[in-house]
Amino acid sequence: MVIELGSVVEGVVSRITPFGAFVDIEGGKNGLIHISEISNVYVKDVHDFLAEGDKIQAKVVSIDDRGKIALSLKQMKQNQEQNQEISSMPPPRNKFARSDRVERNISDNRKPLRPVSASFEDKLSKFMKDSDERQADIKRKTDSKRGGRGSRRSD
Repeated sequence: MVIELGSVVEGVVSRITPFGAFVDIEGGKNGLIHISEISNVYVKDVHDFLAEGDKIQAKVVSIDDRGKIALSLKQMKQNQEQNQEISSMPPPRNKFARSDRVERNISDNRKPLRPVSASFEDKLSKFMKDSDERQADIKRKTDSKRGGRGSRRSD
């Protein structure tokens, strides 16, 4: 079996070390999954994710001059997730559609309509408007309390 860069290989975890896991690949070769290439989350101990004897699929990340093969579970999972996201995405919308239009939920036509998410500029202008209103309220409230003694004379 020819192992190429970027291909997905099957193997069995043969040994676990503090820095990663060694995998016996088909054809009598072995590769290393470095601890940084096991998962997207922080991996403190490789044993939390892999065990000796586990049959896994990993992506070939690199092959150096000495024939050492670097494998990655993380990159393979990312590729699978991207493929799933692409297949589950709704068809592209009309590029001339207005952002304030309302779209139906594709999975269930009986659900109520929901507004299309606003653009960044719309969100920013709404935030600025709300912020200005809050600042004006605070200023009005604090101005009436200022003055301390002597501001009101009882003559």
